[in-house]
Amino acid sequence: MSDPIALLADRIDALLPQTQCEQCGYHGCRPYAEAIARGEAQINQCPPGGAAGIEKLAALLNTPVLPLDPAHGMEKPRTLARIVEADCIGCTKCIQACPVDAIVGAAKLMHTVIADDCTGCELCVPACPVDCIVLLPMPTAQIDPAHADAAREHFQRRESRLARQHTERERELAARKAAVDAAAGPVNPVLAALARAKAKQQGPKP
Repeated sequence: MSDPIALLADRIDALLPQTQCEQCGYHGCRPYAEAIARGEAQINQCPPGGAAGIEKLAALLNTPVLPLDPAHGMEKPRTLARIVEADCIGCTKCIQACPVDAIVGAAKLMHTVIADDCTGCELCVPACPVDCIVLLPMPTAQIDPAHADAAREHFQRRESRLARQHTERERELAARKAAVDAAAGPVNPVLAALARAKAKQQGPKP
């Protein structure tokens, strides 16, 4: 049987702008949608979606329209990030911050933003240590359901990759620890008891 909360989250997520900006207080649009579906978040926490987005969510959920909560930011025109390439030092911090893999480059080499994939989340701006990222107006044609769907797919693909890498790192660390423990060999209880007795004898006298 399908989970009704998950199905509702799907419908809510379909109405969100997929900027993955985290201004709502959640790690991306999908977690925010799930929180709304569970009744743990309000419908007015998404500045990129703005008043229009709130109205759509209110209609879906049959709830009153609320004003955008200023604690989560203000509604403003959507933007695209652009790297001033002459100032880029190739630190990769913006690449790590981008939730949709819209920035390409390598360590100590110039980075660039794939404009068509950028959601305007602005997470790369504070991550840049040399302030070489500027924000430009997003073309109206890029604010459409097709781009939102693509952004959702990019976000999900990145999340899956990061989860897989984390699992692999944990597995490698566990294997190394097992190898070290095996090399150390089992502890001889007799030798351990003698060592404790010796340490006690060498301890400070009362």
